[in-house]
Amino acid sequence: MSRTTMSFEEARARLESAGQTHVLRFWSELSAEEREAFMGELSQLDADELSLHCRTASEAARASGGERPVARMEPVPPEFIGSVRKSGQQTLKEWEDEGFLQIAQNKVAVLLLAGGQGTRLGVPYPKGMYNVGLPTGKTLYQIQAERIRKVQELASVKYDLKCTVPWYIMTSEFTLEPTETFFKESNYFGLDPSDVVMFEQRMIPAVDFNGKIMLEKKNKLAMAPDGNGGLYRALVDNKILEDMERRGVQYLHVYCVDNILVKMADPVFIGFCVKNGADCGAKVVEKAYPTEPVGVVCRVEGVYQVVEYSELKPELTEQRHPGGELVYSAGNICNHFFTRDFLRDVAQQFEGKLKQHVAIKKVPFVDEEGNLVKPTKPNGIKMEKFVFDVFQFAKKFVAFEVVREDEFSPLKNADGAPVDTPTTVKRSLLAQHYRWAVQAGARFLDEDENPIEPKHRAVQDGELPVLCEISPLVSYSGEGLEVLKQKLLKSPFLLNEKNVISLVQNS
Repeated sequence: MSRTTMSFEEARARLESAGQTHVLRFWSELSAEEREAFMGELSQLDADELSLHCRTASEAARASGGERPVARMEPVPPEFIGSVRKSGQQTLKEWEDEGFLQIAQNKVAVLLLAGGQGTRLGVPYPKGMYNVGLPTGKTLYQIQAERIRKVQELASVKYDLKCTVPWYIMTSEFTLEPTETFFKESNYFGLDPSDVVMFEQRMIPAVDFNGKIMLEKKNKLAMAPDGNGGLYRALVDNKILEDMERRGVQYLHVYCVDNILVKMADPVFIGFCVKNGADCGAKVVEKAYPTEPVGVVCRVEGVYQVVEYSELKPELTEQRHPGGELVYSAGNICNHFFTRDFLRDVAQQFEGKLKQHVAIKKVPFVDEEGNLVKPTKPNGIKMEKFVFDVFQFAKKFVAFEVVREDEFSPLKNADGAPVDTPTTVKRSLLAQHYRWAVQAGARFLDEDENPIEPKHRAVQDGELPVLCEISPLVSYSGEGLEVLKQKLLKSPFLLNEKNVISLVQNS
């Protein structure tokens, strides 16, 4: 991929070989500045790659009249699954100790997939900057940054070693600049700026149903990120693997930005994967109901992969074990473990073999007369790769089942939708914090000073008994809350580092 600006003649020749010269049709109308910007964009296109991309997109779109049901499918064997619910306390502690040891030795980093535009949420800025309406007003980015700070502190104290968990953030053309600005203005939420590494994934052209590149403006192609599976090429393009090696990072926790309950560098998950010698792992949650629209982690013809819900035969979706549990219950939540060596192998050997997925979208475009058109129905094709499509290349793949109400509540839709909205994710986090406080022995009073009967399942008919928010800097996953024992608290109750000190002093 060339990075130098080329001449008009060179650009035309390159586009002609790919059958895409129509994108130059407004050249005579462009100013010198607009021409320079456009030529800079065109110079980054490789003629052979472009031709293959456009042909593949149109052929894939024609063939995607409905996903074919998957054959020869089987669930992940029990010996390759760990579980929070089904494991004893001693086993969980052994995994956690191992994870904390790896963190304390500076061998663990987290990698955030944050290249999406958040279209369904309906905001013009990156999803990580979203304030879901918590009493403290914290954004997703702040919550995640504070969880990194806390897990570093816990590992440092446990093993008496000063440690760092680097935070790699994959952005896109749409999200890089606002994310960088937001972090700088927020002083990186207390993290060392040198340990927050932002990089950009590739952008690829959107094409119409005839395989022609679409124009967003007269001098700009309609571009889209290449999916979260673009990670593997971006690791090479931006020399991120070299940075990991320089820092001594051996294990990566990779996750999506929208999960408000994500446990950054989860020591239990890390420890489980390391102790089992896995090079690739996936957290899963039990499906809430057979037809829940989430992908399922399973084996197809002996190879581990995520099968999308649209590809599942109805009889497989409903299939149950004798005890009543769904056979295909391992819901994918885009929360993964990789060794650095595995990521290197994928980037160097397997990236080109990743499946291209078709997304039929409404793509704003410039028509033949140069007018901007905002379509009312899908008119374009965006091709993307998925991060989880690398499971098939693992030497040892494992799955790790976690409890949904503790670890998975994604923000995808604007309020008004039935699920995965700012209201539902806020409720999930506050319900978790309420459970932690009650389990620590706190009692809550209503406005008339009467005790509120504890409800361990805090969300009842969409209502929370009280508002209770606990800073990640105080507790990573419910630990360290002994100070709340037998305390009488009023709603809303916010627990941060300052109140902890005052509560201790008043004990």
